[in-house]
Amino acid sequence: MPVYLMYHEIELPGRPMCQGEPGYVRYVVKASAFQSQLRWLKENGWRGLSVGQALAAERDRDIVITFDDGCETDLIVAAPLLRELGYNATFYLTVGFLGNRGFLSEAQVRELSDQGFEIGCHSMTHPYLSDLSAKELHHEIVDAKKSLENITRRPVDHFSCPGGRWDKRVVEVARTAGYRSLTTSQMVRNSPRSDPFGLGRVVVMRETDEANFQRLCHGHGLWCRRLQDSTRAFARQILGNRIYDRLRARLLS
Repeated sequence: MPVYLMYHEIELPGRPMCQGEPGYVRYVVKASAFQSQLRWLKENGWRGLSVGQALAAERDRDIVITFDDGCETDLIVAAPLLRELGYNATFYLTVGFLGNRGFLSEAQVRELSDQGFEIGCHSMTHPYLSDLSAKELHHEIVDAKKSLENITRRPVDHFSCPGGRWDKRVVEVARTAGYRSLTTSQMVRNSPRSDPFGLGRVVVMRETDEANFQRLCHGHGLWCRRLQDSTRAFARQILGNRIYDRLRARLLS
């Protein structure tokens, strides 16, 4: 029952991050920490897989490595470290971010794909999908898939939900579009019995130290994080996404 790890941008010393807001920075892992985490996994017998590989075959010492957004550090930091250890990963890209400062260009996306890494979709413009109309969902899920496939010249089979916001409509559009899986931000381990259109992922954050990282990989203590997530989900349901995000930003600033 592998844990699916979720990363975002990797920080290099002296290199500006894509954003500087506290709510964003807390998801940015330092390159040195990321390297240490991968080394620990390799030294302790873990296989690093993409989502597609995990869905095809899994074992107890597997870990699934995913990245959201499409930051340039996916290619210049994460990919070389992963290749060195013989690991794969799924990079979920937001189409509308491509070519912006700090994000991958289309040529870099093709390079990442040509290196053998799996390219997934993280929507067209990174909205909260549960807030959208049917037409908007089609654009964010279906049109984004076609755009990435035109860039990579390969099938894009896996989708991740921006901000972890999703509902039954999102699942239905993703299925119809031809995706094979949909990942969320639910703090759960996945198993062969897990619904491929409701896979959980465990976020690795800037504050995640070595001991906590190892616990996450073993799936220890996820119940506590699920409880926190449930509390936040309830607050979002009551307040709405916009008000919730404004209050959250104030607390983090």
